[in-house]
Amino acid sequence: MNVKEITIQLKKDLEKLKYKYQTSEPPEDRKDRDYFQMVKEETTPVYQLIAQWEEKALILVKERKANVHPNQVVSTRENMELLLMHSYYMDTRKKRYMELYRSILYVFDLLLDDLEQ
Repeated sequence: MNVKEITIQLKKDLEKLKYKYQTSEPPEDRKDRDYFQMVKEETTPVYQLIAQWEEKALILVKERKANVHPNQVVSTRENMELLLMHSYYMDTRKKRYMELYRSILYVFDLLLDDLEQ
């Protein structure tokens, strides 16, 4: 997959995570082994995809094909990883969650706009 396809897929994943955060209840026991396994299975593909995205996006930035700063790419990966966990464990305030969400979306959209041109 190329950067554009990965970014589009990650935007879809981001929407699913936001929906999960807004509609789910936090786990009763944060140390529940079964819940942890389920979270791990569901999030592993997204972790792999965001790592792949970071790698390819940084190459684009270095080749000056995107007007995104390398730090924005790295921060977006880190924010997406945080959001993944917050979506399952609901351990952050809604305001903070939405700040992370908008920040990630902003960089994804910026990158997609650059790729369209």
